[in-house]
Amino acid sequence: MSFEKQTPNASQTAATSRLSQRLLDGVEWVGNKLPDPAFLFVFALLMTWGVSAGLASIEFSEIDPRTNEPIRVLSQLTAPSLVSFLANMVKTFVEFPPLGLVLVSMLGVGVAEHTGFIPAALKSLLRLTPRKLLTPMLLLVGIVSHNVGDPGFVLVIPLGAVMYAAAGRHPLLGITTAFAGVGGGFSANFLPSGLDPLLQGFTQTAAQIIDPEIVVNPLCNWGFMSASCLVIISIGWYVSDCVIEPRLQRVLVDGESTEAAPIIRLEPRELRGLLAGLCVLAACLIGLACTVWPADSPWRTPEGSLVGRDVPLMRAIVPLIFLLFLLPGVVYGYVAGTVRSHRDIVQGMTKSMHTISYYLVMAFFASQFTAAFTQSNVGVLLAVKGANTLAALNLPPQVTILGIILLTAAVDLLIGSASAKWALLSPIFVPMLMSLGLSPDLTQAAYRIGDSTSNIITPLMPYFPLVVVYSQRYVKNVGIGTLTSLMLPYSLSFLATWSLLLIAFWSLSIPLGLQATYSYPGIPH
Repeated sequence: MSFEKQTPNASQTAATSRLSQRLLDGVEWVGNKLPDPAFLFVFALLMTWGVSAGLASIEFSEIDPRTNEPIRVLSQLTAPSLVSFLANMVKTFVEFPPLGLVLVSMLGVGVAEHTGFIPAALKSLLRLTPRKLLTPMLLLVGIVSHNVGDPGFVLVIPLGAVMYAAAGRHPLLGITTAFAGVGGGFSANFLPSGLDPLLQGFTQTAAQIIDPEIVVNPLCNWGFMSASCLVIISIGWYVSDCVIEPRLQRVLVDGESTEAAPIIRLEPRELRGLLAGLCVLAACLIGLACTVWPADSPWRTPEGSLVGRDVPLMRAIVPLIFLLFLLPGVVYGYVAGTVRSHRDIVQGMTKSMHTISYYLVMAFFASQFTAAFTQSNVGVLLAVKGANTLAALNLPPQVTILGIILLTAAVDLLIGSASAKWALLSPIFVPMLMSLGLSPDLTQAAYRIGDSTSNIITPLMPYFPLVVVYSQRYVKNVGIGTLTSLMLPYSLSFLATWSLLLIAFWSLSIPLGLQATYSYPGIPH
């Protein structure tokens, strides 16, 4: 197998490279000037205090939708407010809605990843794929890997390079395809994942600024994100095979040898463990379906409904995710020999907590900011003023949603964490669009599109440098600019087609997910 290196118009290529490098340098420079996302919440908190103190004496004509009275900003720098802030600091953190949801989900995922159940399942999917279907299958595996979060970046991407090299295709194509699935299609998934309750927690907290009684279902975007998988796979397949692969034919593989790159095989004990784990998973899903089916099921409301705010099944989504990862993971571990005692299971849970330790730090500061922001009424004021401005512009609702997508994609170039961005943006976007009659479910779906599509072109994404290192194993002179230029067609294609899919869902009134709407009740759109 060989890859010939050709040199097209040298001056034109050099000019394009210089321009792209300047743009990347500018983004990197701006991004490096930003503080850590955790400290962004500290600055946001201080700003909230200062703004609330400055606006507290002003009488506004805007009406608070919760009270039908003129909005009054409450200063958070008064002595009673500061004392209350300190007295409630621990409670504010412990009761932060996303916190418990994330911790419980990650306990089960951590065991399944630690015992080897998840890696074995991913390897099997990749190994059983025919050469012609390698691209869509790798994209699918990248999407499915979102259920375990970060391990997808460190497992699927290098495996993609090995698989493509073994199939006689350029290893960088395997890397870009896997990166597109794992990073560019980050929010897309057929299966519920820990990201669903994580974003839902922020969305619900922000929506309660307008409606304290509102409840957002953790799977409010599930239907749309499931359909999004088909778009990501189809568009990614076309870009990989028709755009990126012809370009890579000019790139010489001068790193690790790919002549005899083996397809990673499962050992007999791993295969036995995987079969046992999948049987347990299937039994759990069948058992759950059987218990949900009867009209008098305890998973339903007293009226027998599976739709509504207080459906037990919906409230148990996060614990169910925990069990559906924990049980197959444990069974796999004992059968495959990776678990010898209960201590190994506890170790897996402990390891998963280490991986989200940074999130705990960020959540502490985010919770304090969110509480102060809510209590000050600054969020309500911004939401109502923003809604009035948008209403005065008389833009179609679809144009407003597209604006949210583009703004989120731009912010994502500088702040990589999905939860950090949504914690900052949700208190603005969600109430503002609710005031315009657009539901929190729709706003969250728009955010998820913008947050996903620019992940793969920003050097500030934590795993971007790691992907560069993976690439340099095969092509020594790969740099940030090289990888960005390879990923840009994926990013732009995903952004355009995914946005159009949301508009199509909306136009055809296809449900976004469970208990989801497009309009905020009482304000038709």
